[in-house]
Order: sequence, then structure tokens, then C-alpha cells
Amino acid sequence: MPQHRFGQGRGELREQPRTTRTRRQSARNSGDEAPSLPTSPHSAGAPMHAPNGLARAALRFRPSAFAGTFVALLMAAMIVSACGLLLATGITASVPPQRYAAAPVVAAADQSLHYTIGSGEDRDEESLPLPDRARLDDSLVAKAASAPGAATAIADLALPVRTAENGPVTAHNWASTTFTGTKPSSGTAPRPGEVVTTTGPVGERIVLDTPGGRREFRISGTAGGPGGNDIWLDDADARALSGHPGKVDAIAVLPRPGTSTATLAAQVKQALGGRAQVRTGDDRSTVEDSGIAQAKEVLTGLGGSFGGVAAMVAVFTAAGTVALSVGQRRREYALLRAIGATPRQIRRTIATEALLVAPLAGALGCLPGVALATWWFGQLRDKGAIPPTVDLAVTPLPLLVAVAATVLTALCAGAAAARRPSKIKPGQALAESAAERLRPGWIRTALGAGALAGGCACAGLAASETGEDAANAALGVVMLFMVAVALLGPLLARACAAVLGLPLRAAGAAGSLAAANTRTNARRLASAITPIVLAMAFSSVLVFLHTSEERAIEDQQRAGITANHVVTDPAGLPSDAVARAAATPGVETAVGLTRTSVLVPNGGSGQTPHEASAQGVTGTGADLAEVQDPGVRAGTLTALGPGAAAIDASLAAAAHVRPGDRLPLLLPDGTKAAPKVVATYDRGLGLAQVTLSQADLSAHLTAPGPTVLLTRASPAAAAGLAALGHVTDAAGYATAQSTDREVNAWANAVMAAVLGGFAAVAAVNTLVMTVLDRRRELGTLRLIGTTRRQVLGMIRWEALLVVAAGVVIGSAIALATLVPMANGLTGRAPYVPPLLYGSFAGGVLILALAATSLPARAALR
Repeated sequence: MPQHRFGQGRGELREQPRTTRTRRQSARNSGDEAPSLPTSPHSAGAPMHAPNGLARAALRFRPSAFAGTFVALLMAAMIVSACGLLLATGITASVPPQRYAAAPVVAAADQSLHYTIGSGEDRDEESLPLPDRARLDDSLVAKAASAPGAATAIADLALPVRTAENGPVTAHNWASTTFTGTKPSSGTAPRPGEVVTTTGPVGERIVLDTPGGRREFRISGTAGGPGGNDIWLDDADARALSGHPGKVDAIAVLPRPGTSTATLAAQVKQALGGRAQVRTGDDRSTVEDSGIAQAKEVLTGLGGSFGGVAAMVAVFTAAGTVALSVGQRRREYALLRAIGATPRQIRRTIATEALLVAPLAGALGCLPGVALATWWFGQLRDKGAIPPTVDLAVTPLPLLVAVAATVLTALCAGAAAARRPSKIKPGQALAESAAERLRPGWIRTALGAGALAGGCACAGLAASETGEDAANAALGVVMLFMVAVALLGPLLARACAAVLGLPLRAAGAAGSLAAANTRTNARRLASAITPIVLAMAFSSVLVFLHTSEERAIEDQQRAGITANHVVTDPAGLPSDAVARAAATPGVETAVGLTRTSVLVPNGGSGQTPHEASAQGVTGTGADLAEVQDPGVRAGTLTALGPGAAAIDASLAAAAHVRPGDRLPLLLPDGTKAAPKVVATYDRGLGLAQVTLSQADLSAHLTAPGPTVLLTRASPAAAAGLAALGHVTDAAGYATAQSTDREVNAWANAVMAAVLGGFAAVAAVNTLVMTVLDRRRELGTLRLIGTTRRQVLGMIRWEALLVVAAGVVIGSAIALATLVPMANGLTGRAPYVPPLLYGSFAGGVLILALAATSLPARAALR
């Protein structure tokens, strides 16, 4: 009989005699593992070259063993590629300028606050976008014009105005037509007291409600194309009515003949002395449309922050599936070791298997990844988070990174799983292949215990913090606990089997079999529990954090708004809405509120500011107390006025201030201020975290008019107030406000669906793999007299145990994360809607039963 060479020459498997092929075919037909081919002892140490013959043979003769790995790697590539495309779009997003197309150089204020955190080698520069537009000093126009290569420098101003006929429109100063190319199609350019419109007619009078008040103008001419709705004012009128005296939005600089854009930009930058940012090329579009910068921030945050977590979960789950696939073939590797295969050959075989599966899975996973990114991007654009001018950038780099991450995950997971099968002694390998090894590895146990201790420490730290500090500290809790579950999985599975197996023994023969199986095969049970824990933990944290915050906001709004009439208008209320409301018969008190945001420091250091909601009050503090009850804890609202502020108690604790202290903050346009704190209150989440006088905010807002009007009036006054906007009560206003937060709810739901859906698919994949790997076990049970019904009952009871363990552990991790986060953000326990939580658990149960019963029925045929 000829010898069979393993590892000789090029490392390929040599032709086998007919008797060996027959025995192997018979073994496969009987349901046994496909054995590896024998080898002569003197050839076992010979080198093997990829593609390895054993790896190709395993893939060819046992494709079902690699199907689960392929699906897991494909899903991982999909998640990584989708998030990578969003991140790449956020980094590179740009659109050609429209308004500044003829102005090669544009100077504008920096729209971000830059600050430093840490010190020494840990020093890091961070930035935070300003809530409103920062503007330049008017004196910089002359400085920009003094650049040697500048022909002229034109100040650009844009004013939000309202007309009785067309509603909200944008007004510009007439000098800006120098670089936009707009010319009067009829009439003349505007002089003081005149305007140019797109519709005319020339000579008629028009009333404009501007940030500087209501003014009547004469229409001196018409300009602009069809469908336009802009208005042009004389430059002096535009400056006077902009609401920002001595400020301009931007400076457009036109070059002298022969001056290049780069030269002019350098000259203008030097002339301005670093007091403005100089933009050229597509960067000019960020000056004319702030939505582009916001879109870049949204996409970068979504693709970077969430994408990082999603990628970790995807890679983490895929690695577990690869390890499970390798572990299921321990009998095959034990046989290879027994017939003389070297550890290096085993490792190379597993590495080659990864290289045969992972690249294809990664490449195919990029296709649904592109589709997911396209849908996600389109939804964000439809909801207004991204301007319609920005397009998704489908570039090769994120796709290559996704494929590389997939291959690297498969190689690393295979190498880790192959460590013990490749090093173990042949005799011991054969002994352990017959039964699961009970003792866990000490390295794995030590790392798992460390992750568990770290998660508990982070949870305790988050519970001791308030506000956003609690949320930030709690972000690492869920990841640490998930790592602990993965590393300590066999121990947790054995504990769950011991606890939950007791009631199973009372469920008859099927229950007793399930209890014995789960207790004996803890590693198999752990591999099925881990993805269910992932699905429950991440989905619960994302969804229930939002429900907790929404519940707290609605409760605080309903309790905090004591006005019996609330007037709103999506387009903005008239600038004189408060005065007109106060003059309405039946109105006792009228207060206007302007919604915005400010930047405040954490810990009073001024080094790590964060954005806080704010409201500007048109009226006195005593009037505000009549229509709004913020739940004053210390101080009094009656002292509220120019130079004073009332703030949320959690914000005061984070900034280490109390009534009588000064709170350093940045107003919406980045201007520094330090109002005196006159009161602290409890309902800042639903109302506003900072309350200021409107006089302190007006000059720092693009649209300083009131956004909400609160009145205490008789029911008959509603008809008179309807002329100002939509009239509702406090309950109706709270409901309307909740609909405005639908974008955040949608974003959380999508993130939960992406992570939870991926984990659910991974759970189904793992359960199917474990059931299919048990074909011989199920056949043996049938041979010894166990009925088909008892076997399927055992499988169902095992699925119930897996679901119960996964749901309980996942819920515990979610609770450990949600409690400190919700307490820090809302000051109370998390709100978990019972029906929503039940749908999560029920969905996991249905998937688990389907993923085990269907392959079990197929295996029993």
C-alpha cells in the first residue's frame, strides 16, 4: 500500500488509495467528523505552503462548518464599511460655494471654541462648535482691503426678516451684490429707507420685521431671478437693523489683476493678524451655509463615535464565531496531532482557512454596507440633519479598511482559538476531544475578572457623578461588562446551568436532558449566550436612555409651565409679540422666551466647556415666575435681570457655583460673559439649564426674536393671541416639543437596530452552528431510544435556558449602565416601558426557538 505524504514538497495532499477514500466517504455518510489524512512520521515537520491542502479540503468537504463564520464576517464588514463611509463623508464633505463663487477669498470668524485639556505629554487640543454664528468686527473690513493684492473688500450681512406677504425671508446689504453679480432689473439701487425686492412693485411701501424692530420701507427696484425671495437693504440700514451693531457676517475680498488666490489669501491673513479665518476654494461654502459644518460634525460623530462602538461589537462577535468554528473541530485537530501534525502546521491550516473565507466575506459585506450607509445618509438628509447639497462619498478606503479588519479579525480569532489545539500533547488532545474541558484557562479568567472589576468600578464612579459627567463615565461600563461576559462565559454559563437547570429537571425527560447537556457543555452554552447578551445590553441602553430622558423632559415641562396659553410659530414670533400680547384684552402676564444654547465650563475650570440649553426672558423675573415654575431650590427669580442668571442645580454643582457667585460662560456667538447667579432650580432638563435676560442675549443671536410666548390670561384671550401664532395649553406645548425631538429618537432607534440587529443575527448564527454541530449527538440519542419529540423538547428547553440567561445578564448590564446615566442626566431612575422591554425579550425568544428548532428538525430527518 503506498504511503500518504503530509507536508512534503509543496505541502499538498497526495493522491490517496481507493481504500482510504472509501473509508473517508463512509465516515462522512455516517455523520462522523471528516478525518484528516494519515501521514508518515518522518514527513510531519515539513513546511506547508498556502493555500494549505488541509484548509482547502476542509472548506470543500465541510462547507457547513464555515457558513456561520462567513455570515459573521460578512455582517462585520457591513457594519464597519457603512460607518466608515459616513465617517469619510464627514471628513471630506464639501460643496462648491454659491454666494461666494466670484469672491476667491472670504474672511469669517472661527465658528468653534478651541480649548486645551490635560497637561504635559497628555495635553490635547479640542474644539466645540458655537451654538450661533460668530461675527467679525466691522473695523476688519478696512484691514482686509489694505492687503497689497486686494482690489476691494466688501462686508457681507444677512438679516432674517419677516414680511406680511411672504413670511420669513433673508435680507442682504446692497454692497454684497458686488461679488454676487446681482443687478437691478428695474428701478434703482436702494438708498436709506428703501429696499430692492424680487417681486416689486417699484414705489410701493413694505413693512419689514427685522432684528432691530419693525420698519417701513419704499421699494426702489427689483432684482434677482424668478422664484427668489431675497431683499436688499442700503448698507447703513442693514448695519443698523442687523441686531449686531459694529459686526459683519463675513468679508469678501476681490483681487487686483494678476494676484493669485493663494497670494491674496496669505496677504489678507497677515493683514487681519489672526483675528479671522481666511477661506478659499470649497471651504468658502462653510461660511455661507453653516449647515455644512453641522453635517460634518454629525457624520463624523456618527461614523466615529458610534462607528467605533459598532465596529468593536461587530469584530468582537465575529471573532467569537470564528473561535466557535475552530473549537467545534477540536476532534479533527486532535486526530491531526495524534498522527504527527506539528503545531505550526495546525496554526497554518487555521490561518489558511481564515484567508480562504475572510476576504470574500469582507468584499461581499461591503455591498450591503454601501446600501446601509446610503439609506442612513438619505434619512439624515430627509430629516434636515444634513443639507441637500452634501452627497455621500463612496470611496475605496473605508471599504478596504472593512475588508482588512475582517481578515485581521479572522486571523487573530483563529490564532487565539488554535493556541491550545496546536500546543496540546497528542494523547491529551484525543482525550479532550471526547469531552469538554471543564477547567477554564487562567489567563482568560484573570482578564475576565479584571474586566468585571473595571466595570463595577466605572459603574460606581458614574453613580457618584452628576450631569454629563455621569453619562461619560458610564459609557465604558457596558463595554467592560461585555468583555467580562465573553472572557468569563464558561463560568457564567455553568452557573446559569446550575441555577436554571434545577427547574428543568421537573420538566420530564426532555428537561432533564437539557439540564444535563447545558451543565456538561458550558463552553457551547457560553458561545450562544454572549451574542444574546450583546443584543439585550446595547439595545436596552440606547433605547431606554432615550425613553428615560424623554419621560423626565415631558414631566418637567408639564409641571414647569404654569401659563394657561402658550403661543408658538415655527417661522418665529413677531419681534413685538410680547408687547402685542400684553395689550390683548384678558391677558394678565405675557413673557417671551428665546430658545438657544450657551457654553459653560465643567468643574469651574473653564477648560472643558459643554453646551447647555438656555432661554432668554423678555420680561421681569417676577413675570417669569407667574408663567413658569422651574422648581427653585435656592435664591429667587425676582432678582433676574440684565447681568444675572438662574441655572439648573445639576449645572451649578458641576460648575461649583451657587447663588451670589459668578458663572463664567460663553454666549451663543462665543462672547465671554460672567452673569451673577441669582437662583438655582430643578427643572432645567425640561425648561432650560440657563435662564438669562433677553437683553444679555439679543446682540449675540442671529434671530433674537422670541420663539415661545407664555401668557396667563382668561380663556377669551385665546382668540386675540391667535393673531400672533399657534395657541395651545401647557400639555399641548409639551407634546409638540416631544415631536421636535423625534430626530434624536430616530437616531437612537437606528443605532439600537444596527447593534441589536447585528447581535441578534450573530445569536441566530451561533445557535444554528451549535445545533448543526450536534448531529451525531442527536442521532445517538435517537439510537438509544429517545423519541423525536423528546429530542426536540430538549432543544427547545436548552433554547429557553440560553434566552433566559442572555436576557437576565444583558438586562443586568444595561441596568448597571442606565442607572448612573439616567440619574446623572435626569436625577431619577431610568424609565423602561414594559411593553417595549417585553418586545425585546420576546423577539430574542422567538429567534432562539426558530434558530434551534429548525436545524434540529433537519438534523433528525
